[in-house]
Amino acid sequence: MTTATLSPDEAGALIRPRDTIGFGLGPANPDAFLTALGRRDDWEDLVLGGALLLGLYEVLGKPGVSYRCGFFGPGERLFAAQGARIEHVPGGFRQMAPILARYAPRVMTVQAAPPDSSGTVNLSLHLGGTRDELLRAGVDPERLLIVEVNPNLPRTSCLKPYDNTIPVDLIDVLVEADGEPFALPDAIPNEADAAIAEHALAFVEDGATLQTGIGGIPTMVATELAARPGGGYGVHSEMFTNGLMLLHQAGKVTNLGKGEFPGSSVTTFALGSPELYRWLDGNPEVAFLPVEVVNDPSVIARNTEFVSINGAICVDLYGQIVADNINGKQISGVGGHEDFIAGAELHLDAHSLVCLRSTAAVGAEQYSRIVSVLPAGSVISTPRHHTGAVVTEFGSAELTGLTVGERARTLAEIAHPDFRDELRAAAEQLGRG
Repeated sequence: MTTATLSPDEAGALIRPRDTIGFGLGPANPDAFLTALGRRDDWEDLVLGGALLLGLYEVLGKPGVSYRCGFFGPGERLFAAQGARIEHVPGGFRQMAPILARYAPRVMTVQAAPPDSSGTVNLSLHLGGTRDELLRAGVDPERLLIVEVNPNLPRTSCLKPYDNTIPVDLIDVLVEADGEPFALPDAIPNEADAAIAEHALAFVEDGATLQTGIGGIPTMVATELAARPGGGYGVHSEMFTNGLMLLHQAGKVTNLGKGEFPGSSVTTFALGSPELYRWLDGNPEVAFLPVEVVNDPSVIARNTEFVSINGAICVDLYGQIVADNINGKQISGVGGHEDFIAGAELHLDAHSLVCLRSTAAVGAEQYSRIVSVLPAGSVISTPRHHTGAVVTEFGSAELTGLTVGERARTLAEIAHPDFRDELRAAAEQLGRG
């Protein structure tokens, strides 16, 4: 197969007015190629399938274009609010690969580091669940594999038998780009976040294996661990963040006693600062593995003293977690939320922490984020039987093994004091009949 090297607009011209395009989450987005698609106006039925766009791509607002999205970000929320044809495809990060395989878009696309001397491109900041479908598109003469290569992307490491590269001779089109990778600024924590992080740190022992999600609280936990005595930590995390880099740089990560993939921090994608991307370039300490491995609860459970730190929008007194939807409006996606919570519950020395501020403001009014009953239209991200510990600025509630009534009473005690009496009264009615 001869690989053509084209400009973004030349590659965009290969897409039919009626066509299907698939791509991976966030750092897999081919920025220049997706931007070029927005310079066309002849779309009749262009269907995009992907997740977490990191750019405001004009193609989404064009007539004749629709987008099937596995995980909403700011871009998806903005275009959806403007009336673009964007619909959520429910599924966790592990389910994205089989969903994509069933959909089998004619065009698969991704961004990668440029070809090296071995004749491969490196998938850089995202391995996730798309590589198999990229390879299938590359070997199928009826399909098209477009890879955008960018010298500013790091070449990341992997572990055998897995592979985070694609042979150039499978690629139909190389698109050359030179934009800076998307930089995600750290969330700015407040006093409540600091208190939540302090409660979360009580669950982390020396030698623990860590998973941290996105947001100010997980970053604060990692930063505090970097500054405090102790160490010997391992990392097994869906997303690799600035905070986990700081923990490495402080010499606190050894990965020696983690139990699964000893000697390596494992992840499936990275999102953070330019410094993080430079640090990951050629760094053998961090291995990018497929999401079906990293997020497999049975694999997660084999790690030593595993601590999972994630967020939520609200939690009810049963322990049901809403993490990706507000009043029926899609905000993000399930991602690996349930996988890591479920994996942590399978081991006696593991802890799954769902961290959230006790209240949220809507205009001038404060609402409790621990609620007696979920609001109408709520969509549960993680069911009650997986929920481990819930943490607010007022303390932690370890729910594992508690009865319905005990869980409710325990959760009421870490709610904001303004709502505590009401929740205590509701808790007394649960589990009685």
